[in-house]
Formats: sequence, C-alpha cells, structure tokens
Amino acid sequence: MPAGDRRDGRSGGRRLRSALALGIALLLLAGCDGGAAVPRERKAPAKNTGFPAADRPVATIVSARWSTEEARDRLNEAEKVMGLAGIKPGMTVADIGAGEGYYTIRLGQRVGKEGRVVAEDIVPDTIEALGKRVLQQRLDNVSVRLGLPADPRLPEASFDRVLMVHMYHEIESPYEFLWRMRPSLTPDGQVIVVDADRPTEHHGTPPDLLKCEFTAAGYAPVSMRPMPSAGGYIAIFRAAGERPEPGMIKACKSGARATPVAVQSGQGSE
Repeated sequence: MPAGDRRDGRSGGRRLRSALALGIALLLLAGCDGGAAVPRERKAPAKNTGFPAADRPVATIVSARWSTEEARDRLNEAEKVMGLAGIKPGMTVADIGAGEGYYTIRLGQRVGKEGRVVAEDIVPDTIEALGKRVLQQRLDNVSVRLGLPADPRLPEASFDRVLMVHMYHEIESPYEFLWRMRPSLTPDGQVIVVDADRPTEHHGTPPDLLKCEFTAAGYAPVSMRPMPSAGGYIAIFRAAGERPEPGMIKACKSGARATPVAVQSGQGSE
C-alpha cells in the first residue's frame, strides 16, 4: 500500500499548513468554456510512463472561464456543489483547475479561518492572476500552486475534499493524474467532479466513462446525480482498496456519445 494511504491525515495537515505559511506558491488545469465543440482537440500522448493512454480525445483548454460568476451565482451553483460535497468549516480542500477562482474564493469563505484551500492550475498567467486576486481579497487561508498536466503534486494525506469542476475532460493522462492524486486524500477524503454529459471533445465527460476511469485508477463511486445548475452532473468518488500498479491499469473504451446520468438510490434531481 502506498505511503500516502497509510499516513495520518493530521500530519499531512501540518505539512500543508507549513507550506501555506511560506506564502503563495506557484499548479493546475484551467476551467473551460461550456460552449459548442472547439475547433481543435488533443489526443492523449502515448508516452512511456507505465500508464495507459486515454482512449478518447482530450478537450483543448480554451478559456479559464466556464461562465460568468454573476450567472453562476444566480443559479446558486457553488453553494449547491459545496453542500452536496459536504464541505464544512475547518476542512482542507483542493480546487483543481481553479481558473479565475470562482470556486477558490467561495471555498475559502466556506472553510473559514481554521480551514485551508489550495488552488491549482497549469497555466502560469492564470495562476498568477488568481494569486493576485487572493491577496486582494485577503484570503489568508488560500494558497495557489502551478501544477503539471499529469500530476497535481498535492501533499499526502492532506485533503478532505478535492474539487474538479469543468476540467476533467482536459486532462491528457487521466490514469496517471488520478493515480498520483489519490495519496493526497485523507482517510475519509472524497473527490468531487462536476462536468457536462457529452463527449470529451465537446468539453464534457460521459458519466459511464468517468466512473470507469476513476475505478481503473483505484477509486469507488460514492454518488452521482444530475445537476443542471452546474452545467451537467456531479459525481463523488473515494479511494478504494490498494492503489493499483500503473502497469495493471487498463484503459477504458470511450463511447461515441454521452450516456444518461444514473441517479443512485437516495439521490434525486436538483
């Protein structure tokens, strides 16, 4: 079992707080425009990393903005997502693909002074602008980091929740990314994915494909439900069992069309 799965969450929290005390660092994936098909798409690179390549197109990063913050707030998007994710004061949360910081700012307010938020993006200009915004709003419990496309580089055993909102379809190497992210979760940690129910080349992820890729990388689904106010659906995963060896991970076959979201027992529509 990897060391990240064995370590105590409290020690990870202390390491994270020490890192945050150093100030704003420079990490990961921008959000995306929720519009029509983009003119270009990327295929996952067939690098000899030991991880399988994704059997699907990878959406091009076209914008750090999915929609205006005012429009999203009118739909109460962030509050609904954070509520369904169980995000509470005092938690430590990662905002992956933070973009302009719509969730980062609201997460910082939600977790309060005793909580911590790490916002990550792989676009240097985006993360620099977000760092300035965090300073201007005096969110001392928030730090920003510049990440790598296949590695979120999160501290081990540190995060109660990891949010990935409208960005999963932009990850070039999803199996490596998810595998490297897994040790960052606390024993009760969860990963929250919000995405559109459409093919990856059209800036979404079919729910069945999402569940397959997460399961292949060592996660288990907790819940999945439609969420029109956030542009599609919300899915929650947790780490399950031992983290698989990279060479044992099998790529999921992608379908040509998106599939309907299956609402699990006890879950309803918005």
